[in-house]
Amino acid sequence: MQPRRFMHIADRASRLAGHLLRAIRAGDETLASAGPFSGPSLTITTPSFPNDGPMPSRHAGDHNVSPPLAWSGAPKGTRELALLVEDPDAPLPQAFVHWMVYGISPALCSLPEGIGIGTKLPRGVAEGRNSTGRSGFVGPKPPRGHGVHHYHFQLFALDEPLGIAPGAERDALVLAMKGHVLARGELVGTYEIR
Repeated sequence: MQPRRFMHIADRASRLAGHLLRAIRAGDETLASAGPFSGPSLTITTPSFPNDGPMPSRHAGDHNVSPPLAWSGAPKGTRELALLVEDPDAPLPQAFVHWMVYGISPALCSLPEGIGIGTKLPRGVAEGRNSTGRSGFVGPKPPRGHGVHHYHFQLFALDEPLGIAPGAERDALVLAMKGHVLARGELVGTYEIR
């Protein structure tokens, strides 16, 4: 079989699988920020895309360049910030974890673009494991034909340092944050592969 024809067949099969899985999604209730919260809100933004807007391809799975992020609104008493990026549209039982960053000093109000790719983490900041089992940012790469996916950049202001070592898993971070969230905020980016 000719390589071009094989690629065409593989592309069509991938798109068909995405369409067949379209109704299967983890759901927003699997996000770390799911559930009621009566505290104040943090504001989190990026110059790369508007809230609920499409993410540029440079941040997608073929490049894995984390977007620059800025935030404000951490209340008095904040001792640490934690960031968790999840995709609840993944055809999995749980949201797909794209990035975990914690140990962020309340004195910081931003993270630069490209952490892990030429840009180092600020002092004292650690990364946990994403759903691929590695540390670092893994960009959007939803199944072809699965529809629009939503990437939730969830930021939490915490009333005490978590003391979690680098390389922690998502459930360990969420458990450690329980009962310590003073404020939270969210930025959502979208991505689709047709």
